[in-house]
Amino acid sequence: MSRRSRKARATTCPCGSGAAFTACCGPLHAGTAKAATAETLMRSRYSAFALGDEAHLLRTWHPATRPDRLDLDGDRTWTGLEILETTGGSPLHTQGTVRFRASYTDGDGPGAQTEDSAFERVGADWYYVDALDFA
Repeated sequence: MSRRSRKARATTCPCGSGAAFTACCGPLHAGTAKAATAETLMRSRYSAFALGDEAHLLRTWHPATRPDRLDLDGDRTWTGLEILETTGGSPLHTQGTVRFRASYTDGDGPGAQTEDSAFERVGADWYYVDALDFA
């Protein structure tokens, strides 16, 4: 884990909420809390990308679409998350979508990824299903 990642765990959450990681996405990463909404899960997954937490990403990926393993790009540093729109995904729904823009820097300089992600709640657990639109 890079120095930046360790520092992020000790201070503000990478998801952009402004809260401390230990009070925001940290409990989801540790498995001591569950995401109440699709957006909360999306934020925790972004934090997992930012911190290199492959286990959380795989654990929160729907079993029907989950890959066997991940190879995270170690040269990419995630620098910000903006939630653009949510549809459904509340504690009263079983499905939801989250449109987001994730900013990063890598060897080619700064960039951004925009995605519409589909989520499904099974019992009390939200799961990432797939990207509906990716740019």
